[in-house]
Amino acid sequence: MSSRQRGRLALWLLAGAALGGTACALAQAGAGLQPPARSCPAADEVTHLHLYGLWLARFDGLPGTATLWLEKSPSHAEGVSGSIERADQRALVAGDVDEGDFTLEESSDGQRIAATWIGKVSEDACGMEIQGTWTRAEDNTSYPFVLRKQPGWR
Repeated sequence: MSSRQRGRLALWLLAGAALGGTACALAQAGAGLQPPARSCPAADEVTHLHLYGLWLARFDGLPGTATLWLEKSPSHAEGVSGSIERADQRALVAGDVDEGDFTLEESSDGQRIAATWIGKVSEDACGMEIQGTWTRAEDNTSYPFVLRKQPGWR
């Protein structure tokens, strides 16, 4: 590398420090270096904080999908609460995750449990996928589900 190239690289590195690392990553790429891999939690490290946001649910054996919105629970410090929408139906949900084990209760009227979700955070999915079984309380029928976190906050 010539002294001129080293000088340019030094300028890029200084600019990267000033601009929060973006220019630094470009300078590293130009020098043949790779930026560090994105950190993601293991399944058993996922907490309620990772659950906040919009999720899409698919059920084996049931038509259509459902959308869940999960946020901080007002009554359980390490839990979540929110809503689920299926076609023209809406219900309330509340639950938590503990060492990769996911539990969610669904209520159509805010009083009685209409369904339960029992699952596990998927390994190697960075807390963005949960698989398990959804069970309707009324008749105890169960269906496998997959929840996938949707990008961005809505």
